[in-house]
Amino acid sequence: MVGPQPGDDTATDASDEFGFETDDSRYSLVTFLSSLVPTALARRAIAVSVETDRDVYARDDPVDVTVDFKNRLPIPVSVPTPRQRRWGWTIDGELEASDERRYVRERPSAFRFRGGERKQHQFTWNGRFERTAGDRHESVVPDPGEYELRVFIATHENRYRPSDSTTIRLE
Repeated sequence: MVGPQPGDDTATDASDEFGFETDDSRYSLVTFLSSLVPTALARRAIAVSVETDRDVYARDDPVDVTVDFKNRLPIPVSVPTPRQRRWGWTIDGELEASDERRYVRERPSAFRFRGGERKQHQFTWNGRFERTAGDRHESVVPDPGEYELRVFIATHENRYRPSDSTTIRLE
């Protein structure tokens, strides 16, 4: 016989008769099922939406942002990401409204969802662009005008990237 048997001291309650983990560990049945969903389908299954608390802001006012990610499928999905960053946001194409280089571990990761799961995140943009020049750092109030706020799942650059955007006006 191979593996632990019922009644053995080595048997655990953490796996079923098929050897799948039944707790929240990495190798659960949910993880197994999500591995059966093709990556292209998993990316398209996730709906992304972004909202701000207002459409118009005074310059230098903070902007409260709410982000929703929703798995539209009734089964679990996993969206691979090339780095540890699972999602991000930009203002007019600038990651987190900064030109500062971000150091994110190069190790691949995944953004995992249970069937029908919705994940909501809230953050506040301080209303300024962060600028770096050598060892100098400054916080710049943007000029009046319209700015695009985009939220995305951090998939590979050249493939379909689930995202949503909204426009805010600074006066």
